[in-house]
Amino acid sequence: MRVDNRLVHGQILEAWVPFLRASCIVVVDDQVASDFFHETVIRMAVPSGVKVIVCGVAEFAETYPFNRGCGPKTIVLFSKVFDAWTARSLGFHFDHLNIGNIYNEDCKLCCTPSVLLSDDDIRDITGLRDAGVKIELRRVPREKPIDLFEIVRKMQS
Repeated sequence: MRVDNRLVHGQILEAWVPFLRASCIVVVDDQVASDFFHETVIRMAVPSGVKVIVCGVAEFAETYPFNRGCGPKTIVLFSKVFDAWTARSLGFHFDHLNIGNIYNEDCKLCCTPSVLLSDDDIRDITGLRDAGVKIELRRVPREKPIDLFEIVRKMQS
């Protein structure tokens, strides 16, 4: 599970797919799911050996159960924290979320140069954490994961 507002891009294809040995990428985004051109561009970017599924948030939560260790190794990409929160609220229960890149013009908290959170992002991330989801910041697999709430605690003190 990853939030990255760029969705499918070089870090996903060159770092995460090989590291996880993923054979499937699920793009969960209402806008992309309703935009044939955007969906086509994403499909064209992904190597032929990797299956691509594009769907809206509600469809995803209703259709795909979370079963760790079952089925093909899959990377699930959300463009917004709100979409991850919504999918969980609709029944797609996951226990770990990676945040790779969030650009927000209404930035209230700059966690890293690539993670700028708004008040809404912070609210949704806090809700996910309170629901038992472990949240880490990490752009690529070889980076040391950063605990988002360590940053929040440091800023508050």
